[in-house]
Amino acid sequence: MNTADLGLPVDVPSTALFTDHYELTMLQAALQGGTADRRSVFEVFTRRLPEGRRYGVVAGTGRVLDAVENFRFDADVIGFLRERNVVDEPTLEWLSSYRFGGDIWGYPEGEVYFAGSPVLRVEGSFAECVLLETVILSILNHDSAIAAAASRMASAAGGRPLIEMGARRTHELAAVAASRAAYVGGFTTTSDLAAGFRYGIPTVGTSAHAFTLVHDTERDAFRAQVDSLGRGTTLLVDTYDVAEAVRLAVEVAGPELGAVRIDSGDLLLVAHRVRQQLDELGATKTRITVTSDLDEYAIASLAAAPVDAYGVGTQLVTGSGHPTCSMVYKIVARAESADPKAPLLPVAKKSSGGKTSIGGRKWAARRLDEHGVAEAEVIGTGAVPAELADNQLLVQLVKGGQVVAREPLDVVRDRHAAARANLPLSATQLSRGDAVIPTEYV
Repeated sequence: MNTADLGLPVDVPSTALFTDHYELTMLQAALQGGTADRRSVFEVFTRRLPEGRRYGVVAGTGRVLDAVENFRFDADVIGFLRERNVVDEPTLEWLSSYRFGGDIWGYPEGEVYFAGSPVLRVEGSFAECVLLETVILSILNHDSAIAAAASRMASAAGGRPLIEMGARRTHELAAVAASRAAYVGGFTTTSDLAAGFRYGIPTVGTSAHAFTLVHDTERDAFRAQVDSLGRGTTLLVDTYDVAEAVRLAVEVAGPELGAVRIDSGDLLLVAHRVRQQLDELGATKTRITVTSDLDEYAIASLAAAPVDAYGVGTQLVTGSGHPTCSMVYKIVARAESADPKAPLLPVAKKSSGGKTSIGGRKWAARRLDEHGVAEAEVIGTGAVPAELADNQLLVQLVKGGQVVAREPLDVVRDRHAAARANLPLSATQLSRGDAVIPTEYV
């Protein structure tokens, strides 16, 4: 069952406190000052891609929609805010009935993005929009970083299956989100049962070294596992001596043995030796899975090895060196009064040091060449040029406070594969480089 389209709540009573203190103090001052009801537009974007990365991956949008729906200040939350004297009573009264009633547009989840891409646009009153900054950024920055790492690993794997197995290397709830993002980026399965339960991601797993070590002999361990899980199981063969373990594995399970897993050593050399040994023993269809601190570079180095699947943990759930995308949430337009008909005025702070922003409610489109390959990310604030009208990227996600674009995770995963395939071939290069296409402002 795929539950990604059901809008299930996160495992806390409310997402309202997934925010920063100053969001509420800004709200209080805006309510008192008369600007809280001004129609406003906030955009999520990054000023630059992580160093050396050629594209980004939008991930976490589905979780953002869940978080917005569950952004409710219930009695316990209001009591906490009152006890800590975070805001005054009129503000607490306003918060007690908070429901986001605006509109949200964004890049479809799984789409690629570049510097300046308005990956999410939140529209409504200043009061209702400003509160969502922290929770939106915490989700998109984390999930997009993991999905980008996963996408690079999937490219390096060249179609071979990838197993997400990083739950023990990060926070227990972050592990579930990381598994989801990895699936978006191209991983095929996860070891995390919570991710399987929450999002319908296929789960896999057989045994660890502890299972072998608890038995008197390696043969006893293999026999117990095969008797319990069948000949199609995966046997871990590097607890003691790999060659002897492979011999025992085939002797116990027969040539129908599903797979062996290698978790240490020179994986390139060992994989070749194990493949040769398996073939000589008649186990020609037995697959080889490798684990052991893999990243996209290690996976690429094994491209010529007889490896059938990869298991990745630490490097994946930490973004392979880039655990955040440095996305920001900035107000880009606001009305000059609380009148619903008041026109929107572009706004942007002036600053130095690479932190400048461009004001105005933006659209984005991807210009394609004659072969249908992306050649530029075009961003503007005026009318959309006719030649780009059919290539616009933002879609409506929330209308009048109601989610209108929730979708199954498999759809998101397929979208990313298609988006990556429409980029220039250099997008799959692992060497450091600039964005694979430029960002143009019109």
